[in-house]
Amino acid sequence: MFGYVTINKAELKVKDYDRYHAFYCGLCHALKKRYGRLGQFTLTYDMTFVTLLLTSLYEEKSEHLREHCMVHPASRHDIYYNKFSDYGADMNMLLTYYKLLDDWDDDRDFKALIMAGLLKRRCKRAVQENPRQAKAIKTYIVENKACENAGEKDFDKVAGCTGRMMAELLCFKQDEWSEYLRQLGFYLGKFIYLMDAYDDLDKDERDGSYNPLRQLIKAGWSKEQIEAKAYDMLMMMGAGAAAGFEKLPILENTDILRNILYSGIWGKYNEKTEPRNGEKNERSI
Repeated sequence: MFGYVTINKAELKVKDYDRYHAFYCGLCHALKKRYGRLGQFTLTYDMTFVTLLLTSLYEEKSEHLREHCMVHPASRHDIYYNKFSDYGADMNMLLTYYKLLDDWDDDRDFKALIMAGLLKRRCKRAVQENPRQAKAIKTYIVENKACENAGEKDFDKVAGCTGRMMAELLCFKQDEWSEYLRQLGFYLGKFIYLMDAYDDLDKDERDGSYNPLRQLIKAGWSKEQIEAKAYDMLMMMGAGAAAGFEKLPILENTDILRNILYSGIWGKYNEKTEPRNGEKNERSI
């Protein structure tokens, strides 16, 4: 489920890209600080969005650092770090850990099992400090697995597992903004699941793996009909996420966050549907 919630760099101002990247580096800094080098290898753009969103909503002041790292060994680079960087790091670790266990359960992938074993002790801190979110991740991954094993045909039901999980992750605490954060997270999570299903459809059809869109192929739908159905569902989920975001009183980093929600999350879709003749074909809300 990782890798879909990122920016559309081409549509972002240079100063905004630099700021986004500094928060990304801040998340990496938090992973190293809390979980060591191994934690850094779990770094994703998805939790950078969570860090930036919560920082902007709660107007959290960030510490501005300039450091070397293994990716930029020759020169110092900007880092924005605050308590939400730590929160994003915790969520990143928990998602990675439970995803590795799921990979082991699915494919008996020994690499996943070994990596999960290495992360298990480190994840105890994240579970202790974020029990509600940790429970949600574990619960909804199990529910999602049950839906897939049962060959669930209801798109909303199976995608809803990821939606409810993301709703809890975005809801940092119970307050007046919880409802809107959960709305944003719920629809964003469903978007992520459906985008992943769309992205993997050809591979899953060849392998015979579960994919909720495969039922449309079995029902005799044409490629064009499936494309239209997938696009309509993704538009609906993306619009729901954007509607939740627009109800939040965010004044800082709005251009970056809107870039992600209205354009960046469509990156994989645009790559997959790009016409072979090179003609521009971008989707966004």
